[in-house]
Amino acid sequence: MEPGACSTSGADAAGESERGAPRVCGVCGDRATGFHFNAMTCEGCKGFFRRSMKRKAMFTCPFSGECHITKDNRRHCQACRLKRCLDIGMMKEFILTDEEVQRKREMILKRKEEEALRESLKPKLSEEQQKVIDILLEAHRKTYDPTYADFTKFRPPVRSHPSSRGATKSSSLLTQDLSSEDSSDLFGSEAFSTFPDPTEPPPFPSLALREEQDESSSVNLEFSQLSMLPHLADLVSYSIQKVIGFAKMIPGFRDLSVEDQIVLLKCSAMEVIMLRSNESFTLEDMSWTCGSSDFKYKVSDVTQAGHSMDLLEPLVKFQVGLKKLNLHEEEHVLLMAICILSPDRPGVREPLRVEALQERLSEVLQSYIRARHAAPGGRLLYAKMIQKLADLRSLNEEHSRQYRCLSFQPEHSMQLTPLLLEVFGNEIS
Repeated sequence: MEPGACSTSGADAAGESERGAPRVCGVCGDRATGFHFNAMTCEGCKGFFRRSMKRKAMFTCPFSGECHITKDNRRHCQACRLKRCLDIGMMKEFILTDEEVQRKREMILKRKEEEALRESLKPKLSEEQQKVIDILLEAHRKTYDPTYADFTKFRPPVRSHPSSRGATKSSSLLTQDLSSEDSSDLFGSEAFSTFPDPTEPPPFPSLALREEQDESSSVNLEFSQLSMLPHLADLVSYSIQKVIGFAKMIPGFRDLSVEDQIVLLKCSAMEVIMLRSNESFTLEDMSWTCGSSDFKYKVSDVTQAGHSMDLLEPLVKFQVGLKKLNLHEEEHVLLMAICILSPDRPGVREPLRVEALQERLSEVLQSYIRARHAAPGGRLLYAKMIQKLADLRSLNEEHSRQYRCLSFQPEHSMQLTPLLLEVFGNEIS
């Protein structure tokens, strides 16, 4: 902008632009750059008007005083050009003095310096922290398919129609998965070799819990109606394999002893699955939508897999609360990694090593929130996310308890895949 120029607030200009009106100079018809001295003009006519007013120039038209000013001839008649400026509303009162121009320049410079200072003080992620985030994002994207195409490989969902199919025992699948150098091995067709054949299954016999089984009697289930158990057992088993693949790519996880890796995965697998499932959870109908309508899961579907409202009510409440945090994908993957690397899991042999890895991820998460998650969403967000991990512990305990209830009936424990039986081996007999 030329020194001494004074433009309007820009609201009128924005209004003109929004209405689709052409931005042309009211003096000569050239492309206008905005409102100058109270009128829409080009840079050339803006400068001409300012110079003429400051010099108090007196021009005389060599013709009839009615020259038609255009972009090409605007220099031919200064008198008619100035007259046109005044006719469209340009006002000399809007022209700044040299002192005002200097003050304005100083204010602009000061504003730029303050902005540069604020930018320099703004929290930033280090290159190393950004690299950790990039690794976790890649790990998640490699192990989470938003199309849910693999769900068709599970035993089919059967709603309200009981069915069963036996699952055979196998060697330690979790140890095999961890020993695989190539995490993609987990997700090939072999990953489904332990799922029972989805051919027409025989119906289960009608079964009921014995009253003397105190722990399971608190879960009021119609075990003969667990038609969704085979499908959801395959879904959870598949999800555990994905969690294993994700964990193997967390920086530092593979440096831990195999024993600690297994303990951490056994303890955190269901918690991470609950975190991952938030991506498919919808607030509109409180369901998990995984592609087609066949794979849209409501609370009623999960009850048909043997889970009671003691788990499902707090689970839905957890999903709603997590969804409303509006986490960025970066925050979501960091939370999952922090959940896996919890040093206080029972059976961890080297808790200090695990704690060091978790602390590093916690620092990255806090730095990311400060740098990238603007207020008000970022306010207290870290504390809220850590509280979600505490909520997951309670959900995991209730989930394991309800699996123990299922295990009292052999016909239902047989619906579980070998990997599920191993992961919950301490709870399921």
